[in-house]
Amino acid sequence: MMSRDARIDAYIAKAGPFARPILEHLRELVHGTIAGLDEDMKWGMPHYVLNGKNLAGMAAFKAHCTFMIHGDGRQGDAMGQFGKITQLSDLPPEADLKAKLLAAAGRIESAGTALKPRTAPRPAKAEIAMPDDFAAALAAAPRAIFDGFSPSQQREYLEWIVEAKRPETRAKRIAQAAEWIGEGKKRNWKYEGC
Repeated sequence: MMSRDARIDAYIAKAGPFARPILEHLRELVHGTIAGLDEDMKWGMPHYVLNGKNLAGMAAFKAHCTFMIHGDGRQGDAMGQFGKITQLSDLPPEADLKAKLLAAAGRIESAGTALKPRTAPRPAKAEIAMPDDFAAALAAAPRAIFDGFSPSQQREYLEWIVEAKRPETRAKRIAQAAEWIGEGKKRNWKYEGC
């Protein structure tokens, strides 16, 4: 019996009436072709994972569905290799889909689960010196809070301030940064938990 993820059940249930039979058919096809898959939601779409690697995914939109087999290239005017799927007859023959799924599983199995080593190390980002005007604004308690942030969180504030082109903009950003830091907020606090 295949493992079912309740999030995918809910995704299919919320899809348009035209999309449900397509998504259910693709789900059964994938599980019927490859044993030992896990289901997961990635990028807000149902995905099928083999040995921790993405094998295939599907999505439903207002007027069409898509199906993608990872590592099989991209064709057509929609996400995935099979164009905009509006009905089951838009899918290629089942034997073709199964062959592509088996080939993708073979690529995953032959690659193993180890991550590929990077060919070149990432260059280190240049350090941004603390501007005097920003340091003065943080002279009180906010400086201790700022120093408690991770290096990347500190960098986000420093980049924001030094990239200001006009002195008025820079002063406004420094004042805003000091206020947020005083409240213990990271630079992009508005987007946390989205």
